[in-house]
Amino acid sequence: MLVVEDEYFIGDDLLEFLTAAGATVIGPVPRLDQALDQVRNDVFEVVILDINLRGEMSFPIADEVRRQNIPFVFVTGYHKEAIPKCFADVERWEKPFNMEYFVEAIVRLRPQSRFALQPPL
Repeated sequence: MLVVEDEYFIGDDLLEFLTAAGATVIGPVPRLDQALDQVRNDVFEVVILDINLRGEMSFPIADEVRRQNIPFVFVTGYHKEAIPKCFADVERWEKPFNMEYFVEAIVRLRPQSRFALQPPL
């Protein structure tokens, strides 16, 4: 699983929670160029993608993960109208979000996964 997030505390919370739930997590990756390299060179079951990465929109990453058929979600403070229509079908989680719901939503994105995520107690 790849986490692309430039806000340190949000990225760290995602990393800790997902790891505690049983996921193997790469990231958080805070920059567009780093995340694109990661997506182009590795294989991921799911990508969690912040829309604004230090002033750069992450839509090129979304294009690449879609091209590779990798499920992904947007985590953002942006309203849905800020997302291009070509990504209207992509789930969008508004910050802040409930971590337990977050794990359930990740499981829905990757039902055939070899990993079984469980919300930590």
